[in-house]
Amino acid sequence: MMSVSAAFPVCEIGKVRHLPSQPPRVADSVPDSLTIAKTCAKFADEIHAEDILVLDLRGISNLADYFVIATATSVPHLKAVARDVRHKTEEAIGERPRSTEGDAASLWVVVDYVDVVVHLFHEELREVYRLEDLWSDAPRVPLDFLPTPPTAAA
Repeated sequence: MMSVSAAFPVCEIGKVRHLPSQPPRVADSVPDSLTIAKTCAKFADEIHAEDILVLDLRGISNLADYFVIATATSVPHLKAVARDVRHKTEEAIGERPRSTEGDAASLWVVVDYVDVVVHLFHEELREVYRLEDLWSDAPRVPLDFLPTPPTAAA
């Protein structure tokens, strides 16, 4: 069995042994989950995805902090939206998805950023799964680059 001192270099100060300190983490270098969600939504909008929503799941589910849901109008469009969300989010804020499931041919692509899950649907499949209805108790995050949705008539 390997000793702690063999696994981790230590330095001695007097008679007390200390693990070397880690470099301080710069808060701005790690985007928070809301920033990731809004960035993904913004890039989906830039390539003309439709019906973009960001749902705040904090306090409702342990799956993720936020769901981003967007619709593409065709299989090639879905492929392009998924590509741009992944690549432009990484370029803009340095955040890469941990995994991507599905592809454009399956009509549903899930891009997983751990605390943010992006659901990109072909318009046919979005109506089938209706995630925004399933998570209807989740507040919707306002997106300043989208027009405010009309409120339901009383």
